[in-house]
Amino acid sequence: MSYANQLRIQQHLEQLAEFTATPGEGTTRMSYSPQGQQARAYIKAQMEAAGLSVREDAIGNIFGKSQAQDPALPSVMIGSHFDSVPNGGAFDGPAGVVMGLEVAKLFQEHRLLPRYPLEVVALVEEEGASFGRGLLASCAIAGKVDAAELHRLRDSQGQSAAQCMAQVGFDADRVASVVREPQTLKAFIELHIEQGPVLEQEGLDVGLVDVIVGITQLVVTITGKAGHAGTTPMDRRHDALVAASQVIARVGDFAREAGDETVATTGKIQVFPNGANVIPSKVIFTVDIRSKRLDKLQQVVEQTKACIQQQAGAGITCQIEQPLLVEPTRLHSGIHSQLQKHSEALGLSHRTMVSGAGHDAMIFAGITDVGLVFVPSKDGLSHHPDEWTDYEQIQKGIDVIFQTVKEITEASSYD
Repeated sequence: MSYANQLRIQQHLEQLAEFTATPGEGTTRMSYSPQGQQARAYIKAQMEAAGLSVREDAIGNIFGKSQAQDPALPSVMIGSHFDSVPNGGAFDGPAGVVMGLEVAKLFQEHRLLPRYPLEVVALVEEEGASFGRGLLASCAIAGKVDAAELHRLRDSQGQSAAQCMAQVGFDADRVASVVREPQTLKAFIELHIEQGPVLEQEGLDVGLVDVIVGITQLVVTITGKAGHAGTTPMDRRHDALVAASQVIARVGDFAREAGDETVATTGKIQVFPNGANVIPSKVIFTVDIRSKRLDKLQQVVEQTKACIQQQAGAGITCQIEQPLLVEPTRLHSGIHSQLQKHSEALGLSHRTMVSGAGHDAMIFAGITDVGLVFVPSKDGLSHHPDEWTDYEQIQKGIDVIFQTVKEITEASSYD
């Protein structure tokens, strides 16, 4: 038996996909952009239509809270993020937001009143595409972000996160008010597309995550000296890009040597002054490192830092920032068992999985009990315009969470 409304799921996702800065070329929706504001208005309207009381916090996260038998009890929170990477897909993040909207609508349609409040959340800035700081919203909720960091973080145009927030009515200086104390949450459950090929290849309906890999991000600045490309002899150059390339070429080797499915990626690079006939004076690039083992994560970080420092000297200077470090996270075994029980009751095939991608769930695990459900990704593709998950598959994942949330919130029907 299915509970979630597949047509409604499709309509939500297709509408959210319209809010993009790159029509026809995937979803580009930065958190505080006009497209982000369009998505915000839509999500708030849908929360209200589901009977939720809606509020926004100081940095722009959206919360919709249900009525409850005992409103003073801690909330069971469900949802995900609604920002995207540049030219990404329509499902990464929004599938989990739509899950929250749909579960709330099902509570309304089935006339369910939870003992513990149901709280739907739509989070900003999970991807880190705007300011180079992934998981920003959930980290702020967990008390791991301060106002100074929001004033320091910059987008590609040089504007700070604080400035971008202020332009749409939010206040970075009040970020401390965003923090949720553990006693205000009973659980957090997220639905996400797998972003990998396993579920599709094995023909399974859902993946139930028990471990999320550790993840860290380095931001590296290498500074040399600009010069004329034609008149500066090769032995008198201080080429920042050449120095950066020595590091970038080694990062993958460090991950392969570590093993245990450890991965490392240089995904963003900026070259200054970026002229075809000018020797690069400065390069800023990122290194994303992930592993299910903390010791392997630390090993690759240290090797990468050492390689960077080896480039220093002879007119080259190096600076390393590490804005994100999250250790491998084991999710709550009790919620995992409940998700498993309801998957089986619904007749859905499933498996336990390790998540190779970072998710807001891993941050929430530091303040409450957490569950994470994956649904299949076609061809394992994500962060790409062709990213796709069948609506029926999302429906199945939502059904599992709906039944689990009914149990955790101790919901009962009313006349």
